[in-house]
Amino acid sequence: MNSIEVQAVLLSALVAAGTGLLGAVLVVSLARVRPAWAAATAPLVVVLSLAAGVYASARAMLLTERESNTVLLVLLAAVPVAAVLGAATALRVQDLARARARETAERDRDRQVEEGRRELVAWVSHDLRTPLAGMQAITEALQDGVAPDPAEYLARMRAEVARMSGMVDDLLALSRLQSPALRLRLQHVSLADVVSDVVAWAQPLAQVRGVRLNGRAVGPVAADVDADEVGRAVGNLVVNAIRHTPPGGEVEVSVLLERNGHAPAATVAVRDGCGGIEQEALSRVFEPGWRGVEARSPEDGGGAGLGLAIVRGVAAAHGGTAEVANDGPGCRFTLRLPVAAAGPG
Repeated sequence: MNSIEVQAVLLSALVAAGTGLLGAVLVVSLARVRPAWAAATAPLVVVLSLAAGVYASARAMLLTERESNTVLLVLLAAVPVAAVLGAATALRVQDLARARARETAERDRDRQVEEGRRELVAWVSHDLRTPLAGMQAITEALQDGVAPDPAEYLARMRAEVARMSGMVDDLLALSRLQSPALRLRLQHVSLADVVSDVVAWAQPLAQVRGVRLNGRAVGPVAADVDADEVGRAVGNLVVNAIRHTPPGGEVEVSVLLERNGHAPAATVAVRDGCGGIEQEALSRVFEPGWRGVEARSPEDGGGAGLGLAIVRGVAAAHGGTAEVANDGPGCRFTLRLPVAAAGPG
């Protein structure tokens, strides 16, 4: 090998290495922010490094410019192949990244569901112990004959049984709504009638609490919904509003048909006089077991803190939403349900 050939080989190696090094830096930089782009660029870097080295070697070997360009064009003919290979690799990298992201999201969701389930079981177990302890004390007093008024004790026992029954019903309802096997019994019903029935049912509780309860419908509103589930959700919202509104306050229930340029939606809004909820807590009010207080002991005959979670479950089962916002002297809870194959009625 003569000196010219040696120089050509060394020059080719240096140019190829330099070009490859710059390309490697580019690929590594892209890999940190755009892995797919890095995968698409890598084959092109290899081909261009090889082409640059061979072209430099050809020029060093004193080939004519035409001959050198011919060699370069032959090498660059591999660029489309490299581009296709890079594109295919990039697509595969994107698919793998999406699959990994889905798996991570599913694991996170499963972990959150499991944590929520454990926390819910712990909360409900705690809340059930309170009425059970009261019933045990009542039965012991009756058994020992030390109850001053057996009739009053029996009435208290019935109240505790009713409270426990309500907790269990709420727990079963929430479990059913979260089940993949849930099947709604959709019927074309007037939501104004549903709200009217709930308001009439809740009036005695409002009167005992000294709260004014009013309901109104803005025009005829009908939708394809499960009337029992929607009635339960509206009832939970109304009872929650009554319990948190001070005596002399007002709870207003309204139902209307929203259009707003989007698909029509039936909206049931419940406004109370609770005084408002702290901003950082608004996102938690629909969580199972959350009552807005640190203490877990139910007050005033409250349930296990599942009422609003059931509202959100009913909304989600119908493809709707449940929202809350501070409004005036209290809060405004909104149950929004899509109107499918329904119209005014």
